[in-house]
Amino acid sequence: MKRVLIFAAAAALVAADGAFGAWVYAGKWGSKGTGNGQFALPLDVAIGLGGTVYVADMENNRIQYFTSSGYFLGKWGSKGTGNGEFDGPEGVAVGGDGYAYVADAKNNRIQYFTPVGSFLGKWGSKGTGNGQFMGPVDVGISSFEIVYVVDIGNCRIQYFGAGGYFLGKWGSEGSGDGQFKTARGIAIGPGGNVYVADTGNSRIQYFTSGGSFLGKWGSYGSGNGQFKAARGIAIGSGGNVYVADTANHRVQYFTSSGSFLGKWGSRGSGDGQFRAHNGVDVAPDGNVYVADTGNNRIQYFKWVPYAGLEPSSLGRVKALFK
Repeated sequence: MKRVLIFAAAAALVAADGAFGAWVYAGKWGSKGTGNGQFALPLDVAIGLGGTVYVADMENNRIQYFTSSGYFLGKWGSKGTGNGEFDGPEGVAVGGDGYAYVADAKNNRIQYFTPVGSFLGKWGSKGTGNGQFMGPVDVGISSFEIVYVVDIGNCRIQYFGAGGYFLGKWGSEGSGDGQFKTARGIAIGPGGNVYVADTGNSRIQYFTSGGSFLGKWGSYGSGNGQFKAARGIAIGSGGNVYVADTANHRVQYFTSSGSFLGKWGSRGSGDGQFRAHNGVDVAPDGNVYVADTGNNRIQYFKWVPYAGLEPSSLGRVKALFK
């Protein structure tokens, strides 16, 4: 019986400690303004080739990009409807080829660019037809360079091939499996599964690459695995799912099937605190970047293992039962 209790306590300790470690604050940059490295409501963050960090700087109607530690590299965009112009860019994602795709929300289109911002193409218009949008708010890119778009006003996901060639869609308004209510975020897992932050339904849903429903988790609340306005979502290389739980002022993370692993963050403007944060992404080195929207900054976090607590050692747990 004692041995059973030891292993049960070990399992509880792993859950509490986030699998033998914790996410800790590693750095930040940004302030409110229009200058280089300043932001006016940064809504999304995406990691490109070499760890370059791209930020959808919404009210400044531009994309800015930085080194992994926040050194300013460049920017593009201004308010308008022309090529390379934006009206409220809300989402950004970078494909394996380095191209940056931007959800140009109020212009109801997707634009895409070289890694340094040279315009390559666009698609979309206002409407309910295939390839049309009613407020595209986020975009995700699969390893096969398929582009998935959260079409918030039409309560659906649309997906496209090269140059915006329409491939398919799924979703409608509601709370059933495969339905959405003001969905805000999307991310593609290593195996091609599609994860959607179904914000208004306080849950995460996930699907095959073609939109077949696979599973869901979450409900409204502040407990572990519950959400209040889950907006941003990202997948790490190991398949773990990171969710910007906006109104709870925290990031929660889960296994690929939704088992709760841990959380961090609280309301405020200090290091590791958030104010209406939205976008989240995971860099190749494993660091997690968060668009801390209300604080007009980017924060990033690193995983730090707990010293002296490893899966092969139960000394800390055994001590509880001496």
